[in-house]
Amino acid sequence: MLFWHGQPDHYWSSPGDMYPLPSSGVLRDPPVLPYLKQEEPNGISTSQPPLPAFQYILSAPTSPAVRHHEETLTYLNQGQSYEIRMMGTPRGDPAEGRRMVKSVVRVVFHDRRLQYSEQQQLEGWRWSRPGDRILDIDIPLSVGILEPQIHPTLLNTVEFLWDPSRRTSVFVQVHCISTEFTLRKNGGEKGVPFRIQIDTFGAGGKGDPPEHLHSASCLVKVFKPKGADRKQKTDREKVEKQPAAEREKFQPAYESTVLAECPPWPDALGAPHSPPGLPSPHPYKLLSPERVCVSPACAAESPAESPGEALSPCASPLETQQWLLRRRFSSCARVFANFTGADLLKLSRRDLIQICGAPDGIRLCHALAGRCPRPRLTLYVVREPGGAEAAEDAGSGLYHELHLEQLTVAELTGKLAELLGLPPGQILRLSRQGPAGIHVLVSDAMIRNLQDETSFVVAIGKAPGPDGFELLLR
Repeated sequence: MLFWHGQPDHYWSSPGDMYPLPSSGVLRDPPVLPYLKQEEPNGISTSQPPLPAFQYILSAPTSPAVRHHEETLTYLNQGQSYEIRMMGTPRGDPAEGRRMVKSVVRVVFHDRRLQYSEQQQLEGWRWSRPGDRILDIDIPLSVGILEPQIHPTLLNTVEFLWDPSRRTSVFVQVHCISTEFTLRKNGGEKGVPFRIQIDTFGAGGKGDPPEHLHSASCLVKVFKPKGADRKQKTDREKVEKQPAAEREKFQPAYESTVLAECPPWPDALGAPHSPPGLPSPHPYKLLSPERVCVSPACAAESPAESPGEALSPCASPLETQQWLLRRRFSSCARVFANFTGADLLKLSRRDLIQICGAPDGIRLCHALAGRCPRPRLTLYVVREPGGAEAAEDAGSGLYHELHLEQLTVAELTGKLAELLGLPPGQILRLSRQGPAGIHVLVSDAMIRNLQDETSFVVAIGKAPGPDGFELLLR
């Protein structure tokens, strides 16, 4: 779908023209980035600084409590839509400036320690916030983006196409806060910083990977709603209380944040990207249940392949994945990608609930234990001793277990007829011995009110008629 708003067909003006700021106060003109400067060795500039191929500007103010030698820091509110203005400068043939490019926007960790465990951190967030995403596109507010792609499992990544020669703005929402990845929840000020990074790619040739054109990022911290505004105010008051000489050590606050050029994110170059207009392939794609081999030959090779058996401790990681998929645990299969059958069987019920959530964790615990559903009512019955028929019964004196699910007279009669070897149609009456030896006709209500694991002695008698029996439960 095409998301064009009625805009003039021309290049955007410079950032200073687009964002007029007051001449005095805390907020000042947008900074001149170092990579935009081009000076001669003697320190005198002899030419105009070249424009970068792409520029991205986040419509959020920078913090005033950042020193000059440090990178700018921007505070964001959780779930709020923020505009990122996308600008491209044509080079060479003007016709090439109108070619579509693809940009991948991602929220990543700034701390190197968390970068090493990024996959585990994101998986933990996913299980604690089922159904939520870390990064989203606010499509109704966005201008000039085509075919936005939101990966169902890459929760921190979105991508879209856009024309560098036209006005383009993408509105993004960050739904995780910085304190969700700290060991101690001390509030937003102690939260970990994130990076919003944009990698832009060209179409590339036939059979060639897309050409990497530009990458830029900025440092952000995400707070609960309205927390970023309070933190911005706190930083401003903190700087204003400093002596004049100390205030000079801090950067001025800018009304918007210019993303600085940076190396491309490793996944952007390592993972295959689809050409513009096509969704990117999923790097963690698992076999769907219908594609898993379930032929008799496969079932004979491994006990884990049989749908009626529990998971074998000898099952390989592949067989464990197939066992999970056949039992509708596809949402958990990726987490247990490297688990063997023995590894999975070692997990406790509490471990499974923490990893998979309560509903799937309990279901997986029962599936691993091979438990059958508990019957609604269990009865123990034995045939009354005495008579030739009882003498012929090899199992006389031993109680038999009956499981009832429907809790009806017809179900109980059928189970007793099967146990006693009588035709079901010939049992004409079923009664129970009550107080003072009276006989009470068994009804559905009586069966529903029986206590679980009640025992009975069944007496068989002749009913009025040529071929009929009546059963008495004592």
